[in-house]
Amino acid sequence: MAKTIVVKQIGSPIRRPEKQRQTLIGLGLNKMHKTRELEDTPSVRGMVNKIPHLVEIIEEKG
Repeated sequence: MAKTIVVKQIGSPIRRPEKQRQTLIGLGLNKMHKTRELEDTPSVRGMVNKIPHLVEIIEEKG
């Protein structure tokens, strides 16, 4: 079973740089308080680490 993480959007992309908005979209997040279960890969972790003020990791599974 692959490791997964649950990521929740906690910040608004309004008045943020375009790269940060695109990173949110890349993670599949586009609305406040939306959660996504994503595979725990280095690329996903890197995207989350680029925008720690907009997302939080709620849970790590596996």
